[in-house]
Amino acid sequence: MEAYRAFEAHEDGCLKLVITPGRIDRCCTHSAPMEGITGHTFRRVHAECFGALDRYYTPFLPPPRVGSPFGGKNLKEIDPVNNQGLNVVPQLLTKNADEFVWAARELAELGYGEVNLNLGCPSGTVVSKGKGSGFLRDPDALEAFLRDVCERSALPVSVKTRLGLEDDSEYGRILELYCTLPLAELIVHPRVQKDRYQGKPRWEPYGKTLERAPFPVAYNGDIFGTGDMDALAEAHPRTRHVMLGRGLLANPALARMLAGGLAASADELRQFHDKLFHAYVDEIGGNAVFRMKEWWFYAKCAFADPMAVHRTVRKVRKINEYEVAVEKVFNTQSLAAVARFSG
Repeated sequence: MEAYRAFEAHEDGCLKLVITPGRIDRCCTHSAPMEGITGHTFRRVHAECFGALDRYYTPFLPPPRVGSPFGGKNLKEIDPVNNQGLNVVPQLLTKNADEFVWAARELAELGYGEVNLNLGCPSGTVVSKGKGSGFLRDPDALEAFLRDVCERSALPVSVKTRLGLEDDSEYGRILELYCTLPLAELIVHPRVQKDRYQGKPRWEPYGKTLERAPFPVAYNGDIFGTGDMDALAEAHPRTRHVMLGRGLLANPALARMLAGGLAASADELRQFHDKLFHAYVDEIGGNAVFRMKEWWFYAKCAFADPMAVHRTVRKVRKINEYEVAVEKVFNTQSLAAVARFSG
């Protein structure tokens, strides 16, 4: 028997979808920051084709030097013209408090209402510099940094975090310090850095965060379909915000599905692909093929035989070769029942 679904307004302004009896299926949906993929072009095309999410986070940006403006591709990423009609939160990757505060001032002048600190990136290069999840190695230094920037920032500060570097037990101290700060939001990816994206996210630390945090909390990690969201909401019914990353790339209609809507049809997926590809061609010319192949790394999982899709697109280099390969994929491959990313 199907559950009855109805939208209700939540106090934070987001719609939540209540499934009788007692399950919350949809809260505010955030698009995760994914380097090289979820930039302003992707955000715009995704919103045009599938409707805007409640919030989009930019891929991490290095702050400019104090006294200097954002420039180059980073300026394009945050240019209000490129983000019209979308609720976008710029994310910064840094351990320099002065540069963070300066960047927040620059972002405020551009009209942004929040700035996010990346404490979740598991990349070895980033971690070795003490940034991203590498900053979690030194909770005392992190606490001093966050107290400083929360006090001086021109914008409210939110954080995207992992549980630690090597072991979940590290999160006790980290959560303790977060809870003493006036954060705008804490986004929890309940894995440690060494996990990268392997194994299952641990929901218990996320649940403890919901219980203890005096600020909004968002969940991030392995939400690929409505079944995953149902399980999370059943285990943690206080969930109000969820961030979608790999799941949204594999299934661009995921947020719509979590709100009770339909999965993407083959025609919709093809239309989305074509708009995205042509937008990249207009922006970066022949390099659009390589940008699209980054998207296909995830999008292949929308199909029943992802490895066949991968073999079809992986070796193409030129635009005409790419167009032939894509035509073959959409003409010969059927969609998967659930677009579950598996690497």
